[in-house]
Amino acid sequence: MARGRLRIYLGAAPGVGKTYAMLSEAHRRIERGTDCVVAFVEHHHRPRTEVMLHGLEQVPRRELAYRGGVFTEMDVDAVLARRPQVALVDELPHTNIPGSRNAKRWQDVEELLAAGIDVISTVNIQHLESLGDVVESITGVRQQETVPDEVVRRADQIELVDMSPQALRRRMAHGNIYKPDKVDAALSNYFRPGNLTALRELALLWVADRVDEYLNAYRSEHRVSKIWGSRERIVVGLTGGPEGRTLIRRAARLAEKGAGGEVLAVYISRSDGLTAASPKELAVQRTLVEDLGGTFHHVVGDDIPVALLDFARGVNATQIVLGVSRRRSWQYVFGPGVGATVARDSGPDLDVHLITHDEVGKGRGLPVTPGTRLGRSRVIWGWLVGVFGPVLLTWLLTSAAPDVGLANDMLLYLTLTVAAALLGGLFPALASAVVGSLLLNWYFTPPVHTLTIADPKNIVAIAIFVGVAVSVASVVDLAARRTHQAARLRAESEILSFLAGNVLRGETTLEALLERVRETFGMESAALLERTGETAPWTCAGSVGPEPARIPEDADVDVPVGDHMALSLRGRVLPAADRRVLAAFAAQAAVVLDRQRLQSEADRAKELAEGNRIRTALLAAVSHDLRTPLAGIKAAVTSLRSDDVEWSEQDQADLLEAIEEGADRLDHLVGNLLDMSRLQTGTVTPIVRESDLDEIVPMTLGGVPEDSVELDIPETLPMVHVDRGLLERAVANVVENAVKYSPPGERVLVSASALADRVELRVVDRGPGVPDEAKDRIFEPFQRYGDSPRGVGVGLGLAVARGFAEAIGGTLHAEDTPGGGLTMVLTVPTTPDRRPEQPEPSAATTS
Repeated sequence: MARGRLRIYLGAAPGVGKTYAMLSEAHRRIERGTDCVVAFVEHHHRPRTEVMLHGLEQVPRRELAYRGGVFTEMDVDAVLARRPQVALVDELPHTNIPGSRNAKRWQDVEELLAAGIDVISTVNIQHLESLGDVVESITGVRQQETVPDEVVRRADQIELVDMSPQALRRRMAHGNIYKPDKVDAALSNYFRPGNLTALRELALLWVADRVDEYLNAYRSEHRVSKIWGSRERIVVGLTGGPEGRTLIRRAARLAEKGAGGEVLAVYISRSDGLTAASPKELAVQRTLVEDLGGTFHHVVGDDIPVALLDFARGVNATQIVLGVSRRRSWQYVFGPGVGATVARDSGPDLDVHLITHDEVGKGRGLPVTPGTRLGRSRVIWGWLVGVFGPVLLTWLLTSAAPDVGLANDMLLYLTLTVAAALLGGLFPALASAVVGSLLLNWYFTPPVHTLTIADPKNIVAIAIFVGVAVSVASVVDLAARRTHQAARLRAESEILSFLAGNVLRGETTLEALLERVRETFGMESAALLERTGETAPWTCAGSVGPEPARIPEDADVDVPVGDHMALSLRGRVLPAADRRVLAAFAAQAAVVLDRQRLQSEADRAKELAEGNRIRTALLAAVSHDLRTPLAGIKAAVTSLRSDDVEWSEQDQADLLEAIEEGADRLDHLVGNLLDMSRLQTGTVTPIVRESDLDEIVPMTLGGVPEDSVELDIPETLPMVHVDRGLLERAVANVVENAVKYSPPGERVLVSASALADRVELRVVDRGPGVPDEAKDRIFEPFQRYGDSPRGVGVGLGLAVARGFAEAIGGTLHAEDTPGGGLTMVLTVPTTPDRRPEQPEPSAATTS
């Protein structure tokens, strides 16, 4: 039986129209004769969505009893028995009521697909499991109902239902998404323009990546090697030279001209380790391309043009940006250069841009490699010139110019020897001198065609020729060796200076440093190992790359750092010349590790200092704020015990009332101090369970005067998942603070509403309010805003309230009250597996 096909309508937020689009598609399919039914669709009493259900067959739902209520879920068995061609299943990430066939609705959908039934469903971007942390950082809300990304990625079709934030907020304000009493809370919280814009960008990027996956899979299945320019991808070839910044900026401008353009900077190093590229310049260019929204890639390849073209075709690039060669004109005798080779071999589907820059023609220097001074190609050319050059010259002289004279013949052969020395170094030049002297003796020194030299002057001339040839070859070889050493030392000094600068400035983490080691030496993995003693086992302090070494004996390269630490590399054996730089890397890695540990200790010391500050403030609070109620209690008790005064019953009642008020104030202050101490020491352990908010909030009003608070807590709110005691203390502190600053006769409004998977409790006062710059400061311990008099508290109420709110998974923040005043917004999570009897729209619901 063929598996059914899954189609998903993906949106950025509730209300963009996913359910409406799904129902519209169902009507279109029914008009074409397709057997289509509604397996589960929630219209949430939205008129337009409800109208779209007319004319569609709906499979009866299954009713489930749970915690005293009756809920409905999709009846999978009924859908399988009905066996339609297409089933509509709304809210794919939904968590089913306990007792259902599966825990999650997407698992129900998997059963339908396995039975060969096509499914159309809806998902909001914030419900994808991999984006949970990102969405929480944007909206401040952790989504409880999620669906694995792989489930959505396996969909045969994904259609984005898009709407601008402004249009979505207008729909919200018109009451097309939530009930009117929920609109204000939604617009001021989840449906803020910034939140909606960020979620919309997430949805667009996720769908764009999915489209890339579809395209790459199609090209792979159909073996399409030709580049398809569906999206401008520009590869920038970097050499580590100063012209790289110009190339990156030019590529960024090219990418901006096309929608969705992407810049990929690539640096190709040879497999033999250190190169002539400046690590400092490469790091600057990496930062530049990332700042411009591109990506940096490091590729190892001995044939640079081939490696560059393979990389470009592998990422389906459409353009390559290269700089005009820095080589001088005479250096082109050794080859056409990377730019010309890439342009020649790129083919018609890949454009190559050669960008001029300030470094053109200034020379690129000799390559610096640890295994050879002049490079393999130059050595080969040196041997060809040294061995075959004299033979070819002999043929030309004997056939075309036999009478130029022995002195001129020697100068010509000496020229070949010098050329062989310049190209290949000492040994090709010595070979050229030997071959040239033998040919001179055989063909041009009387008697010819013998190795006998009749004239002693010719013996001296040939000896001088050999001596000059050997001397020139030695000088050229020495110059090449010195040039190699200078270039290598320059590369090493740049590496070490950049490394030391980064470490001293604290800009490099241990993993980044190990990655630098791995890239610099072309290794597969790098690890810093340490142990506490000679016989103790090795532990890994940090590593990068696949399968790092666990003990130094398993590594290809092992550099000890002190007695109990080692830098271990895997990939290949490095020459001795590279170990000097590697030893510096190892020492710096140890420094970075020590600095990270010192930073951790400094952070702990900072926490201790903060604790000392709290204790100092606590002593100040005890010495000032706690003494006032104690003094009142002491005075009242002394008065009552006085024998020389006859107190009336009213006077006695007033004194006892003063004692009770002072004791209550002391109890409240001490309770806040103890709560703050628990928060500071991390000993608050929430006992989370289901609770009704309409039962908790009224119990928090015992510390405020009657008729000072107006409650608006609907009984239909979903159950909240909190620690009841901590929530009571948090709400009580917030309400008492609001009553304290409210004008006489003005009541504090405490209202609650459900939104997605959380409940918001809003405490609204009409007091003086708090400026924006002080809204966060009022939640700090021992802070009292404005000119509040001494004795009204120690400034811990809001700090304790926020601490308890965060301990139970909620949030607490301050907003301005329209018309003046301050609104405290306390957000708490709802029970994950429970929905209200009259469901509030979840974030997966659309109109």
